[in-house]
Amino acid sequence: MHQKQDQNVHFSGARKYVLDSELAGIVNISMALEMPLLLKGEPGTGKTMLAHAIAETLDMPLIILNVKSSMKLVEALYQYDTLTRLNDSRFGDSSRDVSNINEYIKMGKIGQAFTSEKRTVLLIDEIDKADTDFQDDMLDVLDQMQFDIIETDQTIKAKHRPVIIITSNAKKDLSDPFLGRCNFHHIAFPDPKMMRKIIQVHFPDIDQKLAENAINAFYSMREIEGIEKKPATRELINWIRALALDPDFHAKDLVKGEMPFLGVLFKKSPDYERTKGVTARRRFF
Repeated sequence: MHQKQDQNVHFSGARKYVLDSELAGIVNISMALEMPLLLKGEPGTGKTMLAHAIAETLDMPLIILNVKSSMKLVEALYQYDTLTRLNDSRFGDSSRDVSNINEYIKMGKIGQAFTSEKRTVLLIDEIDKADTDFQDDMLDVLDQMQFDIIETDQTIKAKHRPVIIITSNAKKDLSDPFLGRCNFHHIAFPDPKMMRKIIQVHFPDIDQKLAENAINAFYSMREIEGIEKKPATRELINWIRALALDPDFHAKDLVKGEMPFLGVLFKKSPDYERTKGVTARRRFF
């Protein structure tokens, strides 16, 4: 059976992750209640990075399960390498004991979190890609903190209950049973005030005029009508880094409507061309 966890474990942010009190509260409540935390929000709001920040701050290994539409739950639990075992039995040149099936069992991401000697952060990324059966069966495993290896009739029980972070881009609805077994938080896109704090954390020595003008231009460009993939926080950080590296760039140029390196912000050709056309015709702020 998994060990009871220390209820005094507390998360208050990380070196380069700025969070508000509401998000900090739901993270800590989820750890105390030993419940998965489901995070929703548009891409680029920091859902995935939250798991990295928790692992860094609490000194826990981070295990990431990237969910794919075709994934079966057993793949996340363990894999039995039948092909290698067959080849080893045929050619007899392996150091492994082919009569021992355990030699050919490899833990999947959930299996790794369960068998780890140290408590881990388990990030289940983009759960909305999976079908409903995968979602509900996975939470059965996470509730029970154990699963069976059919080939060996062995039950794997978690040594430590992981801190479980589940992300969704809300591309399709999750089942009611799934939602009922998680805590939930929607991470809204940062407002300009929060974005200034984020930028300050990433660029403590940045010229304030550059930061302010870049942030103003960024939000203005996000509002251009018809943009399919709006730039996210990571694009803004990379854009500011690019602007700061250009010796010919001046912060006041942004006020004039000069927007270099748009390819750092916009990754789809129609968005890039639309923004380029709009910035060429008018100032933003």
